[in-house]
Amino acid sequence: MKKKRIYVTMTLILLVAVGVAAAVYILKSPFEAKKSPVSKSAGKDVPGKMTKADKEKLVPETIKKKGITVAVDPGHQGPHVDMSAQEENAPGSGVMKQKATSGTTGRYTGLGEYELNLDVSLKVKERLEKLGYDVVMAREDNDTAISNKERAQMANEAGADVCVRIHANGSESPASEGALCLVMSQDNPYVGRLYGESSRLAEAVLSSYCEATGFSNMGIQANDTMTGLNWSEIPVMILEMGFMTNEHDDTMMADDAFQEKMADGIVNGLEKYFEQR
Repeated sequence: MKKKRIYVTMTLILLVAVGVAAAVYILKSPFEAKKSPVSKSAGKDVPGKMTKADKEKLVPETIKKKGITVAVDPGHQGPHVDMSAQEENAPGSGVMKQKATSGTTGRYTGLGEYELNLDVSLKVKERLEKLGYDVVMAREDNDTAISNKERAQMANEAGADVCVRIHANGSESPASEGALCLVMSQDNPYVGRLYGESSRLAEAVLSSYCEATGFSNMGIQANDTMTGLNWSEIPVMILEMGFMTNEHDDTMMADDAFQEKMADGIVNGLEKYFEQR
C-alpha cells in the first residue's frame, strides 16, 4: 500500500513538471521568435524580411517647391477640333483672327505638329515638377478646344511667372532648318512692356535648347501678330523647335529619345532664366 502511494505521488509530480515546462515554452516562444538573429550568410537578406531599399521605396520622395509657376502651352490641337471661329487678335484691337489651327505636318515623318508639341510639352512638365516648379498646361491631350487668346488668359489667371509656348516650324523651302523664338516688339501697343523680360526668357531657352539638340540657332524674332503673345500679361515666348519641312529636323524631332534632349534643353533654359532673375 505504501509503495502504491509513492508511485501515485511520483506520477503526480511528473505530470505537474511536464505541465509547467509546457507553459514556459508557450509563453517564451513568441519572444524567442522576435530575438532570432538575421542571417548574414553570403551577404544575403533572409527571405521574407523587408530590406532597407524596399522600405525606401515606400517613402514618397519629398520635392522642395520653388514657389515658381510655369505655364506650358503645347501649340495647336487635333485637326478634328473645330477652331475656325474668330477672336480678337489683341485687347481692343478690333482685328479678328481664327482662334487656332492644327499646325503643320512633318513632310518626311507625317507627324502632326500638334502631336509633337504635346509630346515634348509633357516631357517638359514632368521635368519641371520634379525640380519643384508648379506647372500649368494649356492642354494635356489633342482634343481640347482652347483658343490662342484663352491659352494666354489661362496663364494670366493661374498667376504663372512666365509662359512658354511650344511650336514647330514649316517652310516652302526644305532647306530651312534650325530653331528660333518669337516675342513681341518693343513698339507693340498692347504688350510692348513685356519685351525685355520676354526676350531674356527667349534667349535663355533658345540657347540651351540649341546646345542640347545641336540644332542651328536662328535667333529671336519680333512678331506682333500672334494672339497668344498679345493677350499675355506675363513674360511669354514662342519656341519654334525646328522645321518639320526639313528632313533632318523633322526626322530628329519625331524620335522619342531625341525628344528627351529637346525637353532637357527647354528646362535647362528655364532654370538659367530663373537663376539670373
